This record gives sequence, C-alpha cells and structure tokens, in this order.
Amino acid sequence: MQRRAILAAGAAALALPAVSARAEAAWRPDRPVTIIVPWAAGGSTDQMARIVAVELEEALGQKFVVVNQPGASGSIGTRNAMQAPKDGMTWAAGAAIDIGCYRVLGLLDSGLDDWNLFFAVANVNTIAANPNAPFKDFGQLLEAMRQRSNIAVATAGQSSAGRNVMEAVRAAAPGANYRMAPYDGGNPAVLAAVAGETPVVAQLLVEMAEMIRGKRLIPLAVQAEQPVMLQGHGEIPSLRQWLPDIPAPLNYFGIWCAKGTPDPVVQTVAQVWRERIAASQRLKDYAQQRAAVFTPLLLQEARDKAWVAVRQTAWLYHDAGQSKAAPDTVGIPRL
Repeated sequence: MQRRAILAAGAAALALPAVSARAEAAWRPDRPVTIIVPWAAGGSTDQMARIVAVELEEALGQKFVVVNQPGASGSIGTRNAMQAPKDGMTWAAGAAIDIGCYRVLGLLDSGLDDWNLFFAVANVNTIAANPNAPFKDFGQLLEAMRQRSNIAVATAGQSSAGRNVMEAVRAAAPGANYRMAPYDGGNPAVLAAVAGETPVVAQLLVEMAEMIRGKRLIPLAVQAEQPVMLQGHGEIPSLRQWLPDIPAPLNYFGIWCAKGTPDPVVQTVAQVWRERIAASQRLKDYAQQRAAVFTPLLLQEARDKAWVAVRQTAWLYHDAGQSKAAPDTVGIPRL
C-alpha cells in the first residue's frame, strides 16, 4: 500500500501544469554546475545524484559535476552548498530526513523549509549481517541485542539511515541495545560489514543490494510496512514481523538548492523534473534493480511528503536522549 501511494504521488506530479517555454528557457547555466554529495562515493546519495546529473546535463546542455564532500554526518557538504552564492550553480544532494533533523542534532542550522526540494527516489532502511555472524534472521539479532549492548553495527554516522533504523529498533524493543560504528558514508559502512570489521550493518537497501545478491551479506529485515522484494534475491521480511509498532517512514533522496535562488533557476529545474525526471528510464531501472521507490516529487509536495518522516525521526532522537535541541523548539511538533 505504501509503494502504491508513493507511485500515485509521482503520477500526481506529472499532472502539474508545465512551466511555459519562455520560463524553461529563462535559465541556461553558462558553466558547469556543482552537485555536492555530502557523503563518500558509492553510497545511496552518490548513486542517485550521478543519475540525476546525467538527466540534467542532457536537458540543459551543461555539465553537472558531482563532488563528494563527506564529514559530520553530511552536514559539512550541505553547509558548503548552503553558503555558496545563490545563483543555481551549487546544489546539495542527500536525504530529506537528514536536512530535516540537522537542527535537532545540533549539526547545522538548516531545515526542510530552507531549500527548494527535488526528490528522485525513496529508499528503505535495512539491517544485514556478515555471513559469518551468528545472526541468520532479525529475531536472532534482537535477542542478542537484549542480552548484551556491545554488538557493533556499521552505519554512515549520526544522522544516517542506519542510525535511524537502529534507534527505531531500540525504541520499539525495550532492553535492546547496540554499539554504533560510524563510517563516512553508506558504502564504507556496507564494506565494513562485508569485510567482517563489524558483524552487522544498518543502512539503505540500495547500498547493500549487490552484496546481498552476491551472498556477501545476509539481509535480516527492512524498515517497511510490508516485506520488500529484491530483484535477484527474493523477499526480505519487514521489521514489523518482530516489532509490530515500529514506524516505517520512507526516506526521500534528491537534490536541492537554497531558498533565495532566483526563480528562473527553480522553475527551469521544476520543468525538467516534471517532464524528464518523471519519465527517466534510468531512475526507474535504478529503483527496480535496488528495491527503491521511484518518487519524482518536487517543491511543496516534496516537502509535505518528507515532513512526516522528519517529525517521526526528530522525536525518535529526542526521546532517546540524543538531541541537542527539543524538536518543538525548532519548529518540529510531535506527531
């Protein structure tokens, strides 16, 4: 049902009125445009951003260069994009939950409403284990987490999808605990579990898909309302099989430019999003192969869709005692 709702939202975006041809021609970048990925190369944000960059290049006739600037749970690269001149020449990429929760975590004075949002896909949080670890399903990991608190789980850091899902597990399973092993991105975290540096990794399914298909990771569970089918592997059970009340928000990924960027830039990209991104076979294939959800959402609709997950996650951090600011003090009310 969740996937059908998101696909319907994407179809609604297609129905939005197109910007006029004059507005479409109003912005044509005269030099390469930078998309800052605030994580290491190879992770979910990097994968998505490089596909989007190709689509934008073909639509606008100018190079879109992806630059990786990892550090501080994505906040360093995002800050650099935020502080760049607001001329449309510098964009950030990432996950909506990250930028929505930076103020709560004390990482960056920025939130959803500070950006013009353009989403491409939504990703599913996943927990997987090294094949040599003693966990063959999530139930075994959960029991071990209740017995001891030092099980190392690789994640991409403080505001990452991996930490989000593990905190959701801790909140939904009294007595369960773990030790976070932070890396500079989803791909390094996944590779750490593959190499046996940690027995478990919690990140996004798109980042683990190839390792799961290659039997170098065992998927234990996804944070979704229903089991998820991964092409070339089979069905991965939902965490709700063990924790029926755990939240299952989708994590939207895309690119964004800071508010204050000239309207011709925003409207030109909006038209490209409606007409080209919404029909992108590259993004559709990527989503299908890696069990993501194709979500070509933009601007206010994108913000509204992401807001629910941001509210859930911000209060999850706060209730776990890990926030620097109470969410309602920075404009995020409890659901």
